[in-house]
Amino acid sequence: MNSESTTPSTGQSSLWKATFNTTSVFLGIGIITLPYALSRGGWVSLLLCIVIAMMTCYTGMLLKACMDANPSLTTYLDIVERAFGNKWRIIASVFLNTELYLVALSLMIVESENLHKLFPTFSIKHGGGATIISGRKTFVLITACITLPTMLLTDLSILSYVSVMGVLSSLLIVGSLISIGISKVGFHTQGGQLWNMSGIPTAMSFYIFCFASHSVLPSIYVSMRHRQQFITVLMISFLLTTTTCLVIAVIGYLMYGGGVQSQITLNLPTSEAGAKVAIYTLLLIPITRFALLVTPVASSIEGHLPQKYQNRSLIQRAVRLVILASSTLLAYFFPYFETLVGILGSIFIVLASFLLPCACYIKLTHSFSAWSCKLVATLAIMVFGVLAGVLGTYTAIVDLVNH
Repeated sequence: MNSESTTPSTGQSSLWKATFNTTSVFLGIGIITLPYALSRGGWVSLLLCIVIAMMTCYTGMLLKACMDANPSLTTYLDIVERAFGNKWRIIASVFLNTELYLVALSLMIVESENLHKLFPTFSIKHGGGATIISGRKTFVLITACITLPTMLLTDLSILSYVSVMGVLSSLLIVGSLISIGISKVGFHTQGGQLWNMSGIPTAMSFYIFCFASHSVLPSIYVSMRHRQQFITVLMISFLLTTTTCLVIAVIGYLMYGGGVQSQITLNLPTSEAGAKVAIYTLLLIPITRFALLVTPVASSIEGHLPQKYQNRSLIQRAVRLVILASSTLLAYFFPYFETLVGILGSIFIVLASFLLPCACYIKLTHSFSAWSCKLVATLAIMVFGVLAGVLGTYTAIVDLVNH
């Protein structure tokens, strides 16, 4: 394996900038689902959250090891292609783009449901006064209209600055929950399930959802001025992310117990200033991140168009509008946020954050001449990923059928 010191670095990111970027990537919309995950799995499931955090931190280190062994690799897809060939690069690209699309769809659902929480009586009416569209569906269309201008931009550099606010948003939401818990709702320290076996697959999928985004880790690694510090970046980022996740999960569950909804913001009393801060902070995330999430999807679609249609601004905007329209239709007719998160966690994120990093590491490094603790740990993560994927997918489908 090549030494890190011999790997050339052209990046300019410092340790703290890389740490901030990594933490911002992980602290996304998933944090609002954690109290619900805890309510489904019980208090003991917090240990599962910690274990998942440790495993995903470890698979991030495996991606680094793959790139150290092959210095020419600069992206996640490069790693997959070097390990398993171009066919698997295409398969991984399809999965990653589908994951991005579904995460963007979840943002639209979150935006519409929280807007409906703030304005429950709002509806769209025609001239005669009769209601045409009411409830959550109204805000799906409004969310699409708000997002539309960002989809027409080809330079998203401005949005990228605004979107890197995962850390700040998480802190504001934590502060708001604590404020509401102290001043309005209270913390109910008695009761709560210790262990709920039937809810563990759902809790597991939701916890995994909060530790996605491994596909961007190679880019952060390449951007660093001193790449030997990347392990430190991962350790600090995952410590901050895990701590934030545990705090939000515990506070939300203590406040609402088994009655907590799949998005903790939907439980908050809108008459309270703290609740409005949390909800409005959350509402900013989908508006700024939707276009950024679907841009790689749009670029991938454009790359498969005939040459004469590529790099044309009209075609680029048309592709993005089609993506927005399809997301709007799905959010309009498929409002099942809980099921969507379960599918994302158990299929797409399991593949990108558990299975592929381990498989690529074993294939590329050839460092296992015999059974060792490292090999056992890597294989154990793969087994866990398969089990989490099967159980989570089955549970999500059953929940969808029940709906």
